[in-house]
Amino acid sequence: MQLNYQQQGQGPHVILIHGLFGSLENLNVIAKPLSESYTVTNVDLRNHGRSPHSDEMNYPAMAQDIIELLAQLNIDNAHIIGHSMGGKVAMQLALAHPERVNKLVVLDIAPVSYPARHTQIIQALKAVANSSVSDRKQADAIMQPYIDELGVRQFLLKSLAKNETGNFAWRFNLTSLDKNYAIITDNINENTSCLCDTLFIKGNDSDYILAEHRPAINALFTNARAKIIHGAGHWLHAQKPMAVNKAITDFLSAS
Repeated sequence: MQLNYQQQGQGPHVILIHGLFGSLENLNVIAKPLSESYTVTNVDLRNHGRSPHSDEMNYPAMAQDIIELLAQLNIDNAHIIGHSMGGKVAMQLALAHPERVNKLVVLDIAPVSYPARHTQIIQALKAVANSSVSDRKQADAIMQPYIDELGVRQFLLKSLAKNETGNFAWRFNLTSLDKNYAIITDNINENTSCLCDTLFIKGNDSDYILAEHRPAINALFTNARAKIIHGAGHWLHAQKPMAVNKAITDFLSAS
């Protein structure tokens, strides 16, 4: 599978991996500052953005997609940064192919299984998909009964665009994401450990990384450290971009 990507900057390679229902655009706030010192490759995961769709959606497959992209771009190894679901893809890649990873940065996710958190979101997305909407404002009105938070609706609406027939549709493959949702929320598929330098960055107001997750993190990533971003939740890079970017650049540049 040939993933869609954008590349900018020059220097050591960095790969950026977005989260569920997102696209590479979500991490531009990280990509642009990093591109001053690094060659940054920002990717759309399978079934997201402008990358191909597939019925298969699991962490080994998504990690292999990144490995194939590295081969396509003649990148031997890189720093890997992933947010949420993308963080799990990054962890899966590091555990399966540690020789391809210089340093690993995981944004607000742990190597554990999570309960279903997106039931209302999926219902909202289906409601839009089953309607003939003429603009994003109309789609937003359809989603509002399901999703109270304006910021969440605005994030999702970034993936609503006109398709080849001129109709508004979700860029992500909603059918596959819905079908494979239990796999996406499940843990990564690896029982080994990785010695690569790893930074977990947690939003202080988020419950995606908890104290009870520390044993699972330490078992898989023996050289892991943590950074807490105060005043931020799960979307820490959007809420506190300067603090997140500083944490990342300090970590990557440290010897």
